[in-house]
Amino acid sequence: MQDGVVEAIRRGDVPAIEQFLSANPGAATARVDGQRTLLHVATDWPGHFPNVRQTIEVLVAHGAELNAAFHGKHSETALHWAASSDDVAALDALLDLGADIESPGAVIGGGTPMSDAVAFGLWRAARRLIERGARTTIWQAAALGMMERLRECLAADPKPTSDEITNAFWNACHGGQLKTAQFLLGYGAELNWVGHGGSTALDSAAESGSEELVEWLRKQGAAASKGRV
Repeated sequence: MQDGVVEAIRRGDVPAIEQFLSANPGAATARVDGQRTLLHVATDWPGHFPNVRQTIEVLVAHGAELNAAFHGKHSETALHWAASSDDVAALDALLDLGADIESPGAVIGGGTPMSDAVAFGLWRAARRLIERGARTTIWQAAALGMMERLRECLAADPKPTSDEITNAFWNACHGGQLKTAQFLLGYGAELNWVGHGGSTALDSAAESGSEELVEWLRKQGAAASKGRV
């Protein structure tokens, strides 16, 4: 029976979802496989399911818990999953209904949905989260090229560590942010730190598609990790 509602969610069959929930009180808060709620199903990868806003609204109307955590290795909410799918429609629907934009539990360091969006390079979701009022860490601000927020982080007490500055530099390259990368290198970031996924800043910049950033990094003496770029 649960398989049927999962498929209904994926195809955006809102009447079928409504019928199932009406016939099965409590299903909106149940775990379909011991781990996921139906809100997680609606935002699961690859996301972008038809009628996702209406699906989410129906689930919440039947008692779905907006901030319910995944029961698994991590404790992501449906909003984390929407961010990880770059699914802005689902993200907006969840936030409009009151989901916590700062919920912890991300795959990346147990952080907020912003952590997943930025780490996975899902820039539409990341920027929509900003528009909706999300906070950012130093590395997230760097990846998004948000210089005012970055300066606030650098001026904070306590000051960011050299490792945090280097990580922010790497993430600026991950986000293809030339000016931010230049600023952070001047601030003492380590140029050839081998960071996330075993990649250097040059590797990360190449993956971002910013040829201008790659050229600048090479002029600074940036190196690729073995087998890359």
